[in-house]
Amino acid sequence: MKNTFLTLSLIFTTLFSLQAQENNSNNNSNAGIKFGYNLAAVSFDGDTETGQRHAFHLGFYGESFLSESAALQVEFLYSQQGYELRDNGGTFTQKLDYLNLPLSLKLYPSESFFLEAGPQIGLAISHKEEFDSNFGLFDTSQEFEPNTLDWGFNFGGGFKTSSGVSLGVRYHLGMGEVYDEGSPQNRVWQFSIGFDF
Repeated sequence: MKNTFLTLSLIFTTLFSLQAQENNSNNNSNAGIKFGYNLAAVSFDGDTETGQRHAFHLGFYGESFLSESAALQVEFLYSQQGYELRDNGGTFTQKLDYLNLPLSLKLYPSESFFLEAGPQIGLAISHKEEFDSNFGLFDTSQEFEPNTLDWGFNFGGGFKTSSGVSLGVRYHLGMGEVYDEGSPQNRVWQFSIGFDF
């Protein structure tokens, strides 16, 4: 809990600093909406990774330039995550939905190409378990209650046009445990398109 409080404090301090910088500089800042496709899985004990759940994400971002080639971007995203397990008996799907708050340092080696990296915290807002026995889809009687908070790091890159349209790819390396047993951690590929307002 102490680590969570420190992380939130750091993020809010950064946001206030960005706002102050924006008000006192001529650097460009922008905000927009982004959405895209998720390939989500879970890694157990750092060794075994589940099958991927196909899902999506949607949210808002704010980008504030620190210089001509560097910017900080904060986002607020709804993200469908979880995993799939397949065997001869059918397919088990764990649907985990999060509200995520990524903070990224973006570097622009050229005018339109960027690289990004930074921390992310997430809040699990819903979960649902489904089992498809190849005869019919129904809810299982067993529930896997996820931990409320998740955290990890993002790495990615992409392209952004002068008109404010961006295409990006990001990998989320979850460090928090999704459940209390087996040390499961989120692993998510995100393919996004964004539009500046």
